[in-house]
Amino acid sequence: MAQGRVLVVAATHGNERNAPWLLEQWRQRPQLLASSGVELALEIGNPEAFAANRRYIDRDLNRSFAPELLADPARQELELQRARALLEAFGPTGHQPCTVAIDLHSTTSAMGNSLVVYGRRPADLALAAAVQGQLGLPIYLHEADAAQTGFLVERWPCGLVIEVGPVPQGLLSPVIAQRTQLALEAVLAAVAAARAGVLALPAALTVHRHRGSLDLPRHPDGSPAALVHPQLHHRDWRPLRDGEPLFWCADGRVIAYSPSLAPDPEARWPVFINEAAYGEKGIALSLCVRERWPCEPGWVDALAAL
Repeated sequence: MAQGRVLVVAATHGNERNAPWLLEQWRQRPQLLASSGVELALEIGNPEAFAANRRYIDRDLNRSFAPELLADPARQELELQRARALLEAFGPTGHQPCTVAIDLHSTTSAMGNSLVVYGRRPADLALAAAVQGQLGLPIYLHEADAAQTGFLVERWPCGLVIEVGPVPQGLLSPVIAQRTQLALEAVLAAVAAARAGVLALPAALTVHRHRGSLDLPRHPDGSPAALVHPQLHHRDWRPLRDGEPLFWCADGRVIAYSPSLAPDPEARWPVFINEAAYGEKGIALSLCVRERWPCEPGWVDALAAL
C-alpha cells in the first residue's frame, strides 16, 4: 500500500498568524520547505476564523474532532462542519488521504519550541522522540483530561502539534516563523527516515505529562480575584517549589504554591502559563509531572507503517 501524505495544518486557530504565513510561502515556492521528499497536503484549518483574525467563529476547531460531535447531525456549528470537511478531504479514507497530521500552533506563553502529543500512540511517540533527539524540544503529553478533548491530530493515525511562543495573538514574528519551520522540517525528516527504514531513536525521551490545570482565583461573580504572579509569568518548563509565588492580588497579597493546590502533588512543572486563549477555558496554567521513558522498538515500526 502506498504511504499516505502528511497533512500540515496552519490556522487551526485563526488569530495564530505565523504558520499560515509560512504555508502560503511554501505553496508559492515549495523549495523553501525542506520536505525530505515527503508528499504534503498544506491546508488552512479554519479559513473563516483566519479571515476574521479570530481564534474561532462558533467553537474551538481544535476541540471539534471528538467522534460523538462529528457524528451528531444536529451539530452544525461552523467548526464542526469544517472538521468533517477536513476529514472527508484529508482523512485516512478521504479523497486525498493522509496518514500523518502535523498541526502548527503558536502561543502567548513562553513555551519556546515544543511538541504536544495526545495520548500514547506508538507512532506519535516515535515522531516526538525523534524530533526531541534531534532538536532537544520539550514534549507536553496531554492525556486523561475530560475537560479538553476533540483535538485535530487525534483523528489521523499519527499526529503531532508543534507549539511555538511567546508571541501575541495576531502578530507576525520572524523568530516564531523560523522556529516553526525548523521544527516542521525535523518532523518531516523523521517521517522520511522511518519510511526508509533508517530512523534511529534516542535511548529515551523526556515527557511532561499533564496532570491537570489551575484557574485564577475568582470572585463569586466569576471575575478574577488574582493574577498569575510576575515571578511565575514566562517561567514555563521550570519546576515550582513549595512556597514560591503563584498568584498576585491587587492589595499585594501573594498566594504561594503548595502541593495541596495542585491536581497531583508531584505535578510541579507548569506549561501554558497565562495563555491568552485559555482564560475562557478556566486555565491559568497546566501542571505536569516530568518523566523519562525508554524508547521502544515498536514505535518506529508503527511510524514506518504509515
